[in-house]
Parts: sequence; C-alpha cells; structure tokens
Amino acid sequence: MAKANPGEFIRQVQAEMRKVVWPTRQETTTTAIFVAILMVILAVFFLGVDSLFGALVNWLLKLA
Repeated sequence: MAKANPGEFIRQVQAEMRKVVWPTRQETTTTAIFVAILMVILAVFFLGVDSLFGALVNWLLKLA
C-alpha cells in the first residue's frame, strides 16, 4: 500500500473521526460509577484473600 501524503492523511483521519460514535455524558457517568464500584468490590475481595493466605503462612511458620 502506497503512503499517503500529509494532506491526504489528515483528510483520512478526519473522515474516520466522523465515523466515531462518542458516548453520551450519561453513558460515561454510568460506566465510571460501575468501574468504581467494581474496583471497591475487587479490592475488598483481594484484601480478604491476601489476609487469609497471610494468616495461613503465619500459622505454618509457627508450626516449624
């Protein structure tokens, strides 16, 4: 494929940008809230798993 000159490249980029469907403010807000809630849930889950393994390792080390 031949390289396009800079002017043609800019026109192609502008044409592609017109095809992009941008999310609405409502969709962006909803997605951000969902991501934040999911991050908190996963953080609590991994804190629990890490604490459990930490307690298990401490118990095993006390046996030795």
